[in-house]
Amino acid sequence: MNTNWAGNIRFSTDQTARPRTVAELQETVAAARRIRAVGTGHSFNDIADSKGLMVSVADLPAHVDVAPDRRTAAVPAGAPFAHVARALHAEGLALGNTGSLPHISVGGAVATGTHGSGDRNPAFSGYVAAIEYVRADGELLTLSRGDDAFDGSVVALGALGIAVRLHLDVRPAFDLRQDLFLDAPWEPVLNNFDAITAGAYSASLFIQDWAAPALTQILLKTTGTARPDLPVPARYSTARAVSPVAGADDDTVTRQGGARGPWHERLPHFRHDAAPSNAGDELQSEYFIDRAHAPAALDALRTYADAINPALLVSEIRTLAADGLWLSGAYKRDTAAVHFTWKPHMDAVRTALTAVEHALAPYDPRPHWGKLAADPDRLARFPRGRAFRELADHADPTGKFRGPFLDRVLGA
Repeated sequence: MNTNWAGNIRFSTDQTARPRTVAELQETVAAARRIRAVGTGHSFNDIADSKGLMVSVADLPAHVDVAPDRRTAAVPAGAPFAHVARALHAEGLALGNTGSLPHISVGGAVATGTHGSGDRNPAFSGYVAAIEYVRADGELLTLSRGDDAFDGSVVALGALGIAVRLHLDVRPAFDLRQDLFLDAPWEPVLNNFDAITAGAYSASLFIQDWAAPALTQILLKTTGTARPDLPVPARYSTARAVSPVAGADDDTVTRQGGARGPWHERLPHFRHDAAPSNAGDELQSEYFIDRAHAPAALDALRTYADAINPALLVSEIRTLAADGLWLSGAYKRDTAAVHFTWKPHMDAVRTALTAVEHALAPYDPRPHWGKLAADPDRLARFPRGRAFRELADHADPTGKFRGPFLDRVLGA
C-alpha cells in the first residue's frame, strides 16, 4: 500500500509488515524504532503515515468470540465491519451502531472516532468494553472499561500501541427498514431538527447544494414495520435505493424503499459487496458540534454556500449520544456530526474548509481525526487533549508510534 484509499496521501515509507500471529506482532513492535498501524487506508489525512515501519493486523486470526453472557464479543481489530457483522449475526447478535462503510476496519474506526448515527446511539468507539493492544515494549496489555486511563485509550490515534482485539458490547440481532424522503425545505427542517432525528433509530440528512431551497435527502432507519412519519413536507422515494452522491451508482447503496432487513444490511449506507461511495475519487472532512446548536450551525453554513459548493459532492448530518472518551467528537455532549464529501480538488477543498470552519467557529467544532481540517491545532479542540498528550508521552516515551500526524498533534 503506497497511498491511502483516496490517493491524496502518499506514504513516506515502503517498509511494511503483515504479521500472522500476535506473537509475531509483539516481536515486530519490540524490534522497531518507529512503527505505525495502518488499516484499510480510509483516513483522508496522514494519520497512518510513518517514516519507519507500517504494520497491518489484517492477517491476524479473524475469529469472533462471543462471551458466555452474550453481552460482549471479542473481535479482530484488523477485520472490516462486514466480517464482524456477519459473524455476529450468525450468532443471533448485533452491534448497536456501525459506520456508513462496511469496508473499513473496526480498529481503525475506533482509533479515529468513526461513528454511525442516532440520538440514543454513541459513536462506534462507545461500544468498546475492552481493548487489547501491543505496547511499545512488545508486551500485550488489556484495558477494560473502568480501568485507569481507559477513557483515554480507546479513541487513541494509534499513539499508545497497536490494537489486536476489541471487546464490543453486543445486543440481540434486530431488523431495520430504511425510508428515503426527498426535497425537504430548509425552514421546516431547521425548526423540526430534533423531532426528525428523534423519530428514527438512525437518521441522516443529505445536502448536495447548500444554496438550494431544500435538502436533497432525509434517510430514516427505523425498527418498526410501518413507514415512519416525517414532521416536514417532503417527497417519499419508492426506489429500491438512491445514492446520496449525485451521479454515483445507486447499486452500491443498501436497500431502501421501506423494505425491512437484518441490521447489518441496513445500518451501513453502502453494500459490503460493492465499491463504496465514489470508490476513492473523493476527499472528506467532518466536524462535531453540540446537538443543541445544530439548526443555527446549519443555517450559518448556508451563508457560505458560494465557497462550499464548488468543492462539494455531498454533506451528511447525523447525531450521536454523548460519551466519556477523551478524544471522541461526542465527549460529554450530545452531538451533531456535520460531514463533507469533497471532489478530489485540493485547492477548492482548502477554500471550502476555511469557510466551513469560520461558519462553525461559534459552535466549538471538533474535527474528525481521520479527515481533512484546516485548523492545525486539533488537540486543543478536545477538553481532555492535554491529558491525552501526557498519557501518550507516558505510554510511548521514545515516540515509537509517532508519525508526521502525531508529531504535529502531540508535539514533535
